[in-house]
Amino acid sequence: MNPIKIAFDAVGGRTKAASLLNRSYMAMSKMEKRGLLPRTEYTGETNYAEVLAANSAGKFTAEWLKDKARP
Repeated sequence: MNPIKIAFDAVGGRTKAASLLNRSYMAMSKMEKRGLLPRTEYTGETNYAEVLAANSAGKFTAEWLKDKARP
């Protein structure tokens, strides 16, 4: 189970996730391939989990994503 892929699928795919997070498609591809959120998510520099969860129509929570995609 790849939690990043689950999150991206829940928001409409990698392209949509890139748009929501203001990142490139390639950055999303790398994140999905690793299956992990970046370190910055846990240091408070980014809030990707919250943004993705807010746009997932309730399919997962930010807490779930941070727990499952911890580096």
